[in-house]
Amino acid sequence: MSISQSVEDYLKAIYVLEEEGGRATTTNIAEALSVSSASVTNMLKRLAVLKLITHKSYRGAELTDAGKKIALEIIRHHRLLELYLKEMLGYSWDEVHDEAENLEHHISEQFGDTIAELLNHPTHDPHGDPIPTKDGIVPEMASLAITDAELNKDYLIGRVKDQDPELLRYLEKTGIIPGVKLQVLEIGPFDGPIKITLEGKEVTIGNTVAKGVYLLEGK
Repeated sequence: MSISQSVEDYLKAIYVLEEEGGRATTTNIAEALSVSSASVTNMLKRLAVLKLITHKSYRGAELTDAGKKIALEIIRHHRLLELYLKEMLGYSWDEVHDEAENLEHHISEQFGDTIAELLNHPTHDPHGDPIPTKDGIVPEMASLAITDAELNKDYLIGRVKDQDPELLRYLEKTGIIPGVKLQVLEIGPFDGPIKITLEGKEVTIGNTVAKGVYLLEGK
């Protein structure tokens, strides 16, 4: 079955929405892909005919095994490319997402395997998102939001959302990057500021920034 780039984009968007714990509703997919709801509705009908998704109005779209396999391959390509661009070609972490978006549909599975071998089979991309294996196994993904963390407890920054280059530049400048030790000291009420420490250094960040950062239990 020949799969178009547009189909791959939809399958990837549905997977990422599910990965983040949300539902792949028509509205959410339209927002993720910056397309109209009518376009999403038409594509979902097509994907259902191809048996790549199941779709119920009150549950949204859900990937079938065949749809998930395609989505994971594209996501694997994307996240390997992000890491390759940063580690081997010197791109900054706020540049790699858009570049990988342009390249992910155009590399072969063999090329993806070559990148993985060159990078010693990495498990996560520069932003901390898990890189699916060739067999479709997805490594651990950090999912605990800073706003849900216990106060004065040791965590590691596991991943950050990667779609906003300006936010990524701010996070890097502030030192909020995967692998850094973090403690939450105080969470302001009514979406107020959040006081944290990064490797012992006290920093205050806004609630909007915090919502894009996810933690792992400290080790």
